[in-house]
Amino acid sequence: MRILAIGDIVGRPGRRAIEQFLPGLFRQYKPDLVIANGENCAGGLGITPDVLEELLGYGIDVVTTGNHIWAKKEIIPCLDSNLPILRPLNFPPGAPGRGYITTKGVTVVNLIGRVFIGQFDCPFRSMDSLLSGVSDISRIIVVDFHAEATSEKVALARYLDGRVSAVLGTHTHVGTSDAQILPKGTAYVSDIGMVGPIHSVIGVDTQLAIRNFVTGIPHRFAVGEGPTALDAIVVDVDQATGKAIGIQRIRQAEE
Repeated sequence: MRILAIGDIVGRPGRRAIEQFLPGLFRQYKPDLVIANGENCAGGLGITPDVLEELLGYGIDVVTTGNHIWAKKEIIPCLDSNLPILRPLNFPPGAPGRGYITTKGVTVVNLIGRVFIGQFDCPFRSMDSLLSGVSDISRIIVVDFHAEATSEKVALARYLDGRVSAVLGTHTHVGTSDAQILPKGTAYVSDIGMVGPIHSVIGVDTQLAIRNFVTGIPHRFAVGEGPTALDAIVVDVDQATGKAIGIQRIRQAEE
């Protein structure tokens, strides 16, 4: 089983990069399942129903999210529909939507961290509850851990090593070089990276981001422009055991 996991898609430039690069990735890697984080794909903050349909139309099977899922209120009805969009599993009880989905023989789980990002239920205990209490989970389990602190991401991956197929970090928009298979068979990377404008500050217009840091005065951000890049991770999993047997980083960029 080959799984293609795509980093945070930022605004229209990120969606344009998906349209441009994803067909080639299908041809080259022939993934059985495609996951992408879409919480920043509508104007750089949140996701709308139309944008969700656009992403699914490109061949993405499951869209994960994170702390910006509530930025566009019109997405909320979609969260309780049959559409393959997730919000973090460890949001408080009663939040709209679901935190995991099983499709094509793979269970995709969306979690959010707590360090430097917000007050949420414990992701460690949420995964314990899911793994011990839910019957419709497949042998192959992929976790999108949307978190800020690398230490929290590494700790969760070590905690889940051998219990899930992959723990793949999102949120920082900066791809890390630590793609690996942990001792008990779980694939891991601290952050997949971003799909969006290269000449930007994690997807934001460079001058606006710099002005915010230099002056200390909040400014409304805008998505950067110019050439784009796509960061992704490919994970190969043994279907019989659910253990990862390969992980590799992908980066596609415009000239």
